[in-house]
Amino acid sequence: MPLRLDWQWRIMECRAGAAPCGQNRFQGVEMKNPSKLLLALATVAAIPMLSFAAEGANPAKESAGITQKAAAEPMADGEIKKIDKDAGKITIKHGPLASLNMPPMTMVFRVKDAAMLDQVKPGDKVKFSVEKLNGALTVTAFEAVK
Repeated sequence: MPLRLDWQWRIMECRAGAAPCGQNRFQGVEMKNPSKLLLALATVAAIPMLSFAAEGANPAKESAGITQKAAAEPMADGEIKKIDKDAGKITIKHGPLASLNMPPMTMVFRVKDAAMLDQVKPGDKVKFSVEKLNGALTVTAFEAVK
């Protein structure tokens, strides 16, 4: 006897009257109002876009370093722990970062301009501002605290 595929068995059972055929095979599944389904799918697809727009994220502004949020918020306090000029990164022990809803901690940041790393040394107390540029937390400005 040759090997039969599942769909072949279903056809044979249907012809023999052992299984539901035609209109009855999707019993319980009705499409009374396809516009409701389309509306639901469109809503689900739009949620991520709305959330992205609500955050005020604009890749064009972000890449240029222009954000209204950063200009209005105060600078955070921090202490320089380490400087990596080759990688363009700086380690800062900082207080709360209100703009990012981040608690105090020590972490590594990129710097907007590598020349900024020449302005400070480990142990310096600074006030700094951080933005998310190109997906990375980046120090955009800092001032020495005396």
